[in-house]
Amino acid sequence: MIYRVEAEVTAPVYDTEVTDRVADAITELFPGAEPELRHGELTATVHDLEHFSELLHRQEILDTARGAFLSNRRGDTFSFRLKKQAAFQGVVNFVVEPGELGAITVRVTVEEPDVESYVDHVAPPTEEGEPVDVSG
Repeated sequence: MIYRVEAEVTAPVYDTEVTDRVADAITELFPGAEPELRHGELTATVHDLEHFSELLHRQEILDTARGAFLSNRRGDTFSFRLKKQAAFQGVVNFVVEPGELGAITVRVTVEEPDVESYVDHVAPPTEEGEPVDVSG
């Protein structure tokens, strides 16, 4: 299966933060990203979430990721927020408090095949903690 996706990654850079460290937090989770500073925030675009998916598998947080992805779905896009400090350590930690400031925001647009199939690819459903192949 070939997936066509575009993920926009953004993170505010506050006066108390070092821009390069925030950029490193982004590239720890999305190695293909090339963050650029614009108007006080770093932005980057990536076209796959393979490394991110590997981290979800390694950390055994597939169900948490699926919940975050599917609860923030709008048409052919889904979005989620990640904690910067954890990202700097190469760890995925989803923001659960709506008012939490300074998070890395990721907005994924799925061109092919569809959002559900891509979510199943990145964070497959699990049974008793083990990923389940839903591809057929």
